[in-house]
Amino acid sequence: MTASIAFQGEPGAYSHEACHSARPEMEAMPCRTFEDVIDAVRSGKADLAMLPVENSTYGRVADIHRLLPASGLHIIDEAFVRVHINLLAVPGAELNRVQKALCHLVLLPQCAGFLRSNGIAGEVTTDNARAAREVAERGDPTVAALASELAARVYGLQVLARHIEDQDHNTTRFLIMSRTADLSRRGTSGRMMTSFVFRVRNIPAALYKAMGGFATNSVNMTKLESYMVDGSFTATQFFADIEGHPDDPNVILALEELRYFTTDLKILGVYPADPQRV
Repeated sequence: MTASIAFQGEPGAYSHEACHSARPEMEAMPCRTFEDVIDAVRSGKADLAMLPVENSTYGRVADIHRLLPASGLHIIDEAFVRVHINLLAVPGAELNRVQKALCHLVLLPQCAGFLRSNGIAGEVTTDNARAAREVAERGDPTVAALASELAARVYGLQVLARHIEDQDHNTTRFLIMSRTADLSRRGTSGRMMTSFVFRVRNIPAALYKAMGGFATNSVNMTKLESYMVDGSFTATQFFADIEGHPDDPNVILALEELRYFTTDLKILGVYPADPQRV
């Protein structure tokens, strides 16, 4: 039986493309929501989950940081996927005849220059792969979709223009999650990442003091984000990524100091750094 990896979106979505890129040997399983992706892995319907956490252009993916701590899943890998935006249309369509392009809201500002220079109006849909499907179903050569080349193959569309994004660095970071943790050292570079969430104790300068252990022990923290817990303005949880493995001597010392200033600390995963991580 072929192993499967669940993703949010319709076939041809960028998360689907990430599955093909990072786990080409696995069968990709589309799910309606991020919660459905997590449930698919928790229930055993899928072996792994592919979840986007941040994009270099529009920042953090909403809801993901809230879902991860309670998911019961463990991060076992990360994947940096270059997002190329393409203009897709039905076979026989011509670029100079396209009047409208369907896409998710976040893609419109990323290729605004191309759309403006070609006199194409953007129309928002809920999903880029769905936009490609709708264009295929309409069969209208004046309507196109902004989506991946995988979506073109899935829905039988032609690529009128490739890589039309205004910025040449648009990249999405995905986390690959499993029911079981993998704390082994792996990866060709030997660089390891550790992700965790924590809440600081209710004492003055608790966060400042908690961060001191990473500085004094030379542990590089690559991410620190805060978000409210259960809609409360007084309960804040922090999500952090650090370079290193929990068994590294300096990481052990940094986490020990962090525990002294926190009421809750949970490691979400240990995984090799993606080769594209600078």
